[in-house]
Amino acid sequence: MESFKTIAIFNYPHETVVLRHLLEQEEIPHFFENEITLSVVPLYTTALGGIKLKVHPNDFEQVQAILDNLNSPLKIV
Repeated sequence: MESFKTIAIFNYPHETVVLRHLLEQEEIPHFFENEITLSVVPLYTTALGGIKLKVHPNDFEQVQAILDNLNSPLKIV
């Protein structure tokens, strides 16, 4: 896990739920740094720098595509 790098930062644990599911579905190794601490004491988010999504550099492009897809506006037909 030492070589894992931060690719995204979130302020609240509920922001990570869908992303965690998608990463697990794709079997991408990851972890959310500070997640447990901030779920117990949410006011520490600024002090700890938020919940950091850490992934291996080899998976950066795939994870970035997942993040971009989540952040794209809804297209309702």
